[in-house]
Parts: sequence; C-alpha cells; structure tokens
Amino acid sequence: MNQYVIFSIGFLSQILFSARLLVQWISSEKAGRVLSPLLFWQLSIFASFLMMVYGILRNDLAIIFGQSITYCVYIRNLHFQGFWHKIPKLIRIAAILFPVLAIIWLIRGDSYNFRTIITNEDISPLLMVWGLASQFVFTFRFIFQWIYTEKRKESLLPIGFWLISFTGSMMVLSYAIIRKDPVLFVGQIFGFVVYTRNILLWMRHKNSNDQANGAM
Repeated sequence: MNQYVIFSIGFLSQILFSARLLVQWISSEKAGRVLSPLLFWQLSIFASFLMMVYGILRNDLAIIFGQSITYCVYIRNLHFQGFWHKIPKLIRIAAILFPVLAIIWLIRGDSYNFRTIITNEDISPLLMVWGLASQFVFTFRFIFQWIYTEKRKESLLPIGFWLISFTGSMMVLSYAIIRKDPVLFVGQIFGFVVYTRNILLWMRHKNSNDQANGAM
C-alpha cells in the first residue's frame, strides 16, 4: 500500500487522539479538576481503530499490542458512561469483533501478517523489545484506569493514570525517534503537554482541598 495512504491513516488517528486530550483538557480547566468526559472515550475508540489499522500496515507489533488492549478499555468506559448501550446493536457487535478479525487477518494475510511483523527489517530485535516495553507501560495506564473505574463503578481518570501516561509517553517518544515514525512522534509531543497539565491540575485541586480541610 502507498506509504502516503498509510501515514494519512496514522495521522488521522493521532488527530483524533489529540482531539480527545484537548476535550479532556478544556473540560478539566473549566472545572478546575481532572474530568473524564464522554467525548474523550468516543474519540478514543475511533482513534484506536485507525491506529490498529496503521500498526498492521506498518508491520509494527508494538502499536498493535498497545491498541488491542486499550480498545477494550475504551468500550468498558463507554459502558460506565451510559453510552455503549445507546449504540445500535449491529455496530456494537462489529466493534467487539474488530480485534478478532484483525488477528485473523494477521494470521491468514499475505502482505501483512505476524511473520512479516516479527521479521520487519526496519525494526531490530532490541528496538522491538523497547517498543513493546514502551507500549506496555503506556498501555498499563488504561489497565490501571480500568481497575480503578471497576472498583468505583464510575468512569474516572485518577492521578496514577496521568503519572503512568507521562512515563509511558517519554518511552514511546524515544521509540518514535529511533523508529523515525512521524505519526507516533507528533502524537506524543502534544500528549506530553496534556499529561503534565493534568498532573498540575490534580496537585492544585488536592492542595485546595487540603487547605479547606485545614481551615475547618
């Protein structure tokens, strides 16, 4: 497939990822505390779909690994937001089946399959390990958020989510530089700013609460 088409899919995905962060950032700034708006998760699942396609077309196991996990977390958060069951049943089934169909495509495909991904000459074994480790840390933020949300039965973005995001973003950014992947690089630069701002917002909100409690 034409490289321009592949990169276009990747950049469109990153635009949606950046848009979700912008929505979350603006909502949180207005409220003066960290929020988890519905649109954040709606944009997330669309972006994740495109990023999985991009990962397959780029023969990049790290991207596919990370997105396959977070995709399920996005669906779960849409459920907690009360939106998932508002989606037509046929679309819900198609959304759930997509990762399975992607795996079948990778097993049976000719140009894009697990073998071509593992033997990708553009990614050395050491770089692949670093990329997978980076995606694991970056993806773990949503596993952490998922567990946190399940315990409270409410879609939330706790401070741990942003701290792990900050760390994972630094790792993925270094992978993108070595891999010379403009899609990952551009996406992480903007995300890094938002993660930092949410950490500062959380600290400011916590200090305000501590001062209010101390004055009582």
